[in-house]
Amino acid sequence: MSQDYSPSKNWTARELLDWTEGYFRQRDIPSARLDAELLLAGALGVDRLGLLTKEFEQVVDDEARAVFRDFVKRRGLKEPVAYLTGEKEFYSLPFKVTPAVLTPRPETEHLVDEALAIAPDAARILDLGTGSGNIAVALAANLPGARVTAVDISPQALELARENAELNNVAARIDFIPGDLCAALEPGTPPFDLIVSNPPYIAGAEEETLMDDVRLFEPRIALIDSRSPESDGLGFYRAILNEVADRLAEKGALIVEVGEKQGAKVINMFEEAGFTKTSITRDYAKVPRIISGQR
Repeated sequence: MSQDYSPSKNWTARELLDWTEGYFRQRDIPSARLDAELLLAGALGVDRLGLLTKEFEQVVDDEARAVFRDFVKRRGLKEPVAYLTGEKEFYSLPFKVTPAVLTPRPETEHLVDEALAIAPDAARILDLGTGSGNIAVALAANLPGARVTAVDISPQALELARENAELNNVAARIDFIPGDLCAALEPGTPPFDLIVSNPPYIAGAEEETLMDDVRLFEPRIALIDSRSPESDGLGFYRAILNEVADRLAEKGALIVEVGEKQGAKVINMFEEAGFTKTSITRDYAKVPRIISGQR
């Protein structure tokens, strides 16, 4: 921490938060106060509400302060908060997070919203590139009659997704399959009512423009489009659209998340592939983020 930090002082939670907020702002961390609260809550082993109520004016003991001090140093180097605490909330559900997967983003909640709005009660759902399992688990948790198949090429990601399904009591209704998109499915697999995906969509040429939190720490396999010879970030959408024709039930739907400047291009790809009732949903920042269409 900075020169103003005295390890011998008896620091209350409030004082640590105030100091850390300033420290993070000096390092251009935009969510300085929130990050400080999440990290101190993690160090204390309480939730954020407990930190801001019961623990707020309490002196933080030496053991917790040592953990917090390490968290703060690493966050100052831009390591994501979720990798430090090992957890992230998504769609009001708890998720374990490791550097093997992307940290779940708030904008991806719009994909879940779109899926829940159209999925039948007993939907068969396929999640391509499940990562932490955040989409698959959120859908299973909110559709008690649904059956979800979650596919990922990363064994580490798939194992974490399975743990998150167990954490949220939906593991009995999610099948976890290792492999590459639809090629992972066995021949004769019944068609799905809904296919969802948040695939890698960063063009290789754009990698150096990513924020340090993302570029330095999150898994490249989940970020960078490795399928696009044009390096346009659209390779996975081409692959998915080529593969889902025989995987969707009659009137089945495909919903994907896209990059900031990809919405118009991807919706054109949907329409060229024969999808109807296509739509674009904007995220909290008004960026075109979710593309959906019916086969």
